Amino acid sequence: METTAETNTSPTFDRRPWGTFTVLDEGDYFKVKRIEVLPGKRLSYQRHSHRAEHWYVVRGIAKVTLNGTEILVNSGNAIDIAREDAHRVENPSETETLVFIETQTGDYFGEDDIVRLEDDFGRD
Repeated sequence: METTAETNTSPTFDRRPWGTFTVLDEGDYFKVKRIEVLPGKRLSYQRHSHRAEHWYVVRGIAKVTLNGTEILVNSGNAIDIAREDAHRVENPSETETLVFIETQTGDYFGEDDIVRLEDDFGRD
């Protein structure tokens, strides 16, 4: 069977200043990513209008800021991020890469649904 853009389900990999993400699966109402955060790095403090997120930590400890409150999420535990919640994940380890699985649910999953409130890398 020939693979086309519409039937290609190969993972999508992207490198960012804080680490990497791989899109594992996606459909009309969901997207699943494996996210790796390098030691001492963090993503932007942000919110989304069109999606909620569920983060399941598989390696390391995630330091999550959720609406101004810091929460430590250990490996084997999860946290839910509702639409419009201000959120950030940080890897407090100096040596170990943080790995978590992010399940997005909603009606739109484009990168342009990110409203950055703060960013260590000067992105808007």
